[in-house]
Amino acid sequence: MKRYMKYIKPYGSAFILAPLCMLTEVAGEIMLPKLMSMIVNNGVPQRDMAYILGIGAVMVATALFMALGGIGGAYFSSKASICFTSDLRQDLFDKVQSFSFKNIDAYSTGSLVTRLTNDIQQVQQVTMMGLRMMFRAPGMLIGALIMAFIMNGKLAMVILVVIPFLMAAIILILKTAFPRFTVMQKKLDRLNSGIQEALTNVRVIKSFVREDFEQEKFQDMNGDLKDSSLRAMNVVIMTMPVMMLAMNITTLAVVWYGGNIIIAGQMQVGDLTAFTTYIVQILMSLMMLSMVFLQSSRAMASVKRINEVLDTKIDLTDEEATEKERIVTQGKVEFRDVSFCYHEEADEKVLEHISFTALPGQTVGIIGATGSGKTTLVQLIPRLYDVSGGSVLVDGVDVREYSLKNLREGVGMVLQKNVLFSGTIEENLRWGNEDASMEELYQAAENAQAHGFVTSFGDGYAMDLGQGGVNVSGGQKQRLCIARALLKKPKILILDDSTSAVDTATEAKIRWCFAADLKDTTKIIIAQRIGSVEEADQILVLDEGKIIGMGDHRQLMENCQAYQEIYYSQRDHEKEAGVS
Repeated sequence: MKRYMKYIKPYGSAFILAPLCMLTEVAGEIMLPKLMSMIVNNGVPQRDMAYILGIGAVMVATALFMALGGIGGAYFSSKASICFTSDLRQDLFDKVQSFSFKNIDAYSTGSLVTRLTNDIQQVQQVTMMGLRMMFRAPGMLIGALIMAFIMNGKLAMVILVVIPFLMAAIILILKTAFPRFTVMQKKLDRLNSGIQEALTNVRVIKSFVREDFEQEKFQDMNGDLKDSSLRAMNVVIMTMPVMMLAMNITTLAVVWYGGNIIIAGQMQVGDLTAFTTYIVQILMSLMMLSMVFLQSSRAMASVKRINEVLDTKIDLTDEEATEKERIVTQGKVEFRDVSFCYHEEADEKVLEHISFTALPGQTVGIIGATGSGKTTLVQLIPRLYDVSGGSVLVDGVDVREYSLKNLREGVGMVLQKNVLFSGTIEENLRWGNEDASMEELYQAAENAQAHGFVTSFGDGYAMDLGQGGVNVSGGQKQRLCIARALLKKPKILILDDSTSAVDTATEAKIRWCFAADLKDTTKIIIAQRIGSVEEADQILVLDEGKIIGMGDHRQLMENCQAYQEIYYSQRDHEKEAGVS
């Protein structure tokens, strides 16, 4: 609870006023049966209209007072719960944004989405319900019990017999509900992940004609969620009949026993009517409490899942960095005996004994088979992951001594998977520099060989890309991502196989622009084609996480058998393609 006090304090007045307003409803509900019994006992037998109208006026005033309290309670409970969970959702999202890649790998995307939406919504609902029922249900229970004992102590003993059985039933229901709600939320995670995967990859699904397979897979996940939801809801379903059965049995007992008391002349009809109402109020208050506890059980399952995210220890931070004010000024990159594995307990290392230096302004090519560790290697430069051994230095300083913001500001990266966001082309490019002038934006697009095709669109840079850039080709998407990175004007530019969908002529123009306009920028290029890195100052050949060749193209052709094999294989393939 201490953790959540910071979300409650800013809206403390709403958290206090909501239950206080609901107390006015409690006061009215306690008063109305007594006032009605006064009319039945005194006004009706004596046909005293003045008395009936007077008490009736008091009842109307009480009802209006209750209405105002109810409106106030609903308003303040809504404000408190919505604002509280809005701030909680923001902090939860901020925490996820601070996750390292390793932290993100521990959760599925669907699970994080569910926690940010459905789980937060469950907390909001139970907070709203709790504020409205916090004083109302206990107040009604206590008030109605007091009034019942005042009116007839012997008759009130009936309810004391029923309450322990109801409490035992509620406890049993809650004990059964919590684990079922936890399972249900996990099934919802799985369904959300499946939906996201299917919608994101809908083009692949259609191209492989796998709609039937995906529909069956979704049907299984949806059915699984349905079954777990029904198991959880069966507990909720059981609550109402149990409470209503208890209420009806108690009411029948009160009417039968009270009727005998009236026949004996020991109680008036109006008092029995009021007494019956109080018994119903007592049981209704218990029903309200049971529903609050039941919803709280579901919300606690959600709170547990939210806390898992909030309690996740960020394994990659700059809290212990000694040079947080330092910025990347030259772009020199040095690997000193670097090793890396994704999991500490893993025996096999993804990278092992990597050492090389990229001087400011140099172009370094990295080539190797799929799975050789090329992408992992470059991700260590902006500290997307931390090394397991050795050190990575930028401008002679270990990257762990920079602030993450300053380090990553100095590195421009075009990832292997090109990602564009919903919005216009201009908005996407300005991710590189939101304050860039249009001339700078045009120049970056020109260097990435994107300006030509962008201006051919009817709306030009104002064209909406749609989610993920669905209305541009793969090659166009790659060039826009390169332009976005260039607009950042980084000291270190990393291209992770980011021209694979671009024809060789366009790629050559991009490399020429790099050589002409990015002379002071250190360029690290991962490529599958040797032609993409042939003119690099230095080329690294990776195999199974180790450097098996290093030098320029001429040196590698003389000394590295693996490089020679790749070169001749690609040249022969190009010849065959040319002949065909």
